[in-house]
Amino acid sequence: MIQCIAIDDEPLALQIIEDFCSRVPYLDLQNTFSRTSEAEKHLNKASVDLLFLDIQMPDILGIDFYKGISKNTMVIFTTAFSEYAIEGFNVSAIDFLLKPFDFIRFLQACEKAKEYHMYLKQSNIYEVKHLFVRSEYSLVKIPFADILYIETMDDYIKIHQLSKKPILSIISMKKVMMKLPAHDFIRVHRSYIVPLNRIESVRGKIISIEGVQIPIGINYEEEFFNRYKS
Repeated sequence: MIQCIAIDDEPLALQIIEDFCSRVPYLDLQNTFSRTSEAEKHLNKASVDLLFLDIQMPDILGIDFYKGISKNTMVIFTTAFSEYAIEGFNVSAIDFLLKPFDFIRFLQACEKAKEYHMYLKQSNIYEVKHLFVRSEYSLVKIPFADILYIETMDDYIKIHQLSKKPILSIISMKKVMMKLPAHDFIRVHRSYIVPLNRIESVRGKIISIEGVQIPIGINYEEEFFNRYKS
């Protein structure tokens, strides 16, 4: 079960979230709060996995409130103001629900929270079969098996997938490499990470994957060829 609370200064909004939560079997809505100060007292004494948090609160912005609590707690922001989406993304929100939202959209956000919650509970990276990254203001799950290669693009990384459109995310190559199973993926260039099982051929210092030519950087070639030959 995912233990959650809802914080919103609008009684109707809290009623809607309470109703929606009652329809999702893996959610346990502990309580609802109209003020962040009341919610903070609850957070200090209870274990909470997920917040449904309005951004425009009377005493403090929901984003600022979230910055002050444990980062082990997930958050789904709810608001009527779309201009807060970028700020919500910057504090690693699971999702961003723009009011008024229906149950289907609510459930989509909850599914992301469920998947990420399960991911966090994994004790060994080799048991995990998906990469989670933030893209377009929400959390995206990408199966390791679908990744063709990863490249850098200025401040972004671009994750190329099998039969799907690429995903852009603001994360460093070093951090994304830490999220990948090291026995399956290797960095071959300052701008490229590849899955070893996707390599179709290697000619000189050029890797071919699905017709794409990927260079092998001079600082990475020794490790690459040692692993590739083995």
